[in-house]
Amino acid sequence: MMHTDEGRPDGGWIRVRVPLPFSLKYVNAYLVPERDGWTLVDPGLRTPEAERLWREVLERSGIGFREIRAIVLTHPHPDHIGLAGWFQERSRAPVYMSGRAHAYAMRLWGPERTFTDELPALYREHGLPREMEEALRDHLEGFVAMVSPLPEPVFIQGGDRLEVGGKGWEILDTPGHADGHLCFYLREERRLLCGDQVLNGITPNISLVPGGEPGVLARYLDSLASLEKLEVELALPGHRDPIRDMRGRIGEIREHHVRRLEAMEAMLETPLTAFEVCMQLFGGRVNGSMHHLRFAMSETLAHLEHLAREGRAASARGADDIVRWKRG
Repeated sequence: MMHTDEGRPDGGWIRVRVPLPFSLKYVNAYLVPERDGWTLVDPGLRTPEAERLWREVLERSGIGFREIRAIVLTHPHPDHIGLAGWFQERSRAPVYMSGRAHAYAMRLWGPERTFTDELPALYREHGLPREMEEALRDHLEGFVAMVSPLPEPVFIQGGDRLEVGGKGWEILDTPGHADGHLCFYLREERRLLCGDQVLNGITPNISLVPGGEPGVLARYLDSLASLEKLEVELALPGHRDPIRDMRGRIGEIREHHVRRLEAMEAMLETPLTAFEVCMQLFGGRVNGSMHHLRFAMSETLAHLEHLAREGRAASARGADDIVRWKRG
C-alpha cells in the first residue's frame, strides 16, 4: 500500500505517510523537488516496514537514493530523526538540524547516552512506582535500534535561511515540543513547515525532561505567539493533515493548555505526586502503555512547573524523598 499523497501539497511536493507502531499511526515526511534531485524532510522512524515503504515510494516515483541531495530535520524525536542516518548512508546527503536537537539525540541514543537513567530517576522523585522503573528503561533502550545510525549533522539555527525547492526558507526557533525544534517559513508563499509544533486535531506533547530548558510550557506558548504573527495559508505538520487556519488552530491549542492548567490546579487542594496527578488526568489512556505513560508523565510535570512559575502551585520533598505538589 502506498502511503503518499497523489495530489501532493503543491509544487511537486510528495507527502509520504511513514508508518509508526504507535497510536499516531504515521508521521508525515516530505519530498521536495530540486533542480537536480530532492530534499527530504523528517524521514520517519526506522522500522522494517518503514524501510520497505521508502524503497517502494522511491522506486515508484523514479527517485534514486543518490538523488536525495539534502535531509532536513525539524526536531530530534525518533519518529522524525530515526531514518536520517539510514538515508544519509545511502544518499551521502548532508543532514540539517539544530545543535540543540543533535545534543538531545546524543543524550538519548548516542554511545554515551545518559537519558535512560536520568528519566526514570526524575519520574521516581515524582512518584513513579519503583517496580515500573525497569520497564521504563527497557522502553527507552528499545528506541536505539530505531534511530541508528544517528546522522552526521550540519548545524542550522533560527535566523538562518535554508534553500529548499529552489527557494530561501526562514529558519525559526520554536521551542517547547522538543529541544532544538525548528520551523521553516516561506514568506512569499505564506507556507510553513511546522514539524510537531502545531498539529491538526491533536495537541502537541509538551514534556519536561532531564536536561531540558526550564519553563518548557511558557517557552512553547511564547513560540505559538510568534507563529501566530506570521501570515500562513498552508502549514505542513509532522502528523495528520495540513493546516489551513493556522491562527485558529493556535488559539485552540492555547485554550487547551489553559483548561489543563486549571484542571491540575483544582486537583491540588491536597498534596499529590506528579504521578498521582498524571493518573487522575490520563487514567486509562496510559494504563498498560509505557510509551503513553512517558508522554503523559512529562506533560504533567511541564504543567505543574508552569503552575509553580505562576505562583499557583508549590512543591516539597517529603521524608520519603518523593516530591508532592499543592496549590500555591
